[in-house]
Amino acid sequence: MNARSPRLLKAKEFADAAGVTVRTLHLYDRLGLLVPAALTASGYRQYGEREMERLEHILALRFVGFNLEQIKELLQASDPPLAIALRMQRATIARRKQRLETAIAAIDEAQDALARDASADRWGVLRTVIEVFKMRDDWNWTEKFYTEEGRAALAREHANTPQEAVEQGQRDWAALIAEVEAAAARGEDPAGANASALAARWTALLAQFTKGNAEIQTGLNRLWSDTTAWPSDFKRPWSDAADAFIKKARNCES
Repeated sequence: MNARSPRLLKAKEFADAAGVTVRTLHLYDRLGLLVPAALTASGYRQYGEREMERLEHILALRFVGFNLEQIKELLQASDPPLAIALRMQRATIARRKQRLETAIAAIDEAQDALARDASADRWGVLRTVIEVFKMRDDWNWTEKFYTEEGRAALAREHANTPQEAVEQGQRDWAALIAEVEAAAARGEDPAGANASALAARWTALLAQFTKGNAEIQTGLNRLWSDTTAWPSDFKRPWSDAADAFIKKARNCES
């Protein structure tokens, strides 16, 4: 006696069981993502257990952020490409998460600043806060400029520095860069008193970052001197004019 064939479900029954809409099933069919197991004499779609398993795969990949074209390619591939794709997708989502967390932190900082001074230039505060957080947003690419010892030293300093101190340092840099830009735009003398004070603050903030570690200082020097190794979308947080000004001012101090 032959075993009974698995029962096939009509599109509406199948959609209800899977938690999707019939329209979604029609779309997946048109794209070749999920073809029905059979068609009735009247042309109605029918689905079985294999189609349910494939739909679960599609929904899982949709959940982690793949688009339908990517899903189609992945379902046609073997396990290794899927594993690679998942790793890449995870990295992409992690970068998005970092950007979102940075945006939330910038909003919080701007709100706090406005609460402290209701008369402040609201858009100016927001611009300054954004610049601060841009400076710390995804600098992983800079690790290549440091030796293994330098990276280890940076990791130790990062672990031992309270987050409040890190954020204060970023605010200090943002404020200092703005003042250096203004001094350069005014055409101030790099050997003048104000330039000397700006140079001293610049040197102090650098020392705060390097903590006197020679490996960190060497890596930092490589980072800012080798512009050819910067990502194409990276821009130095200060202008060429400000860079030339502060270099001359610091040379006058030495």
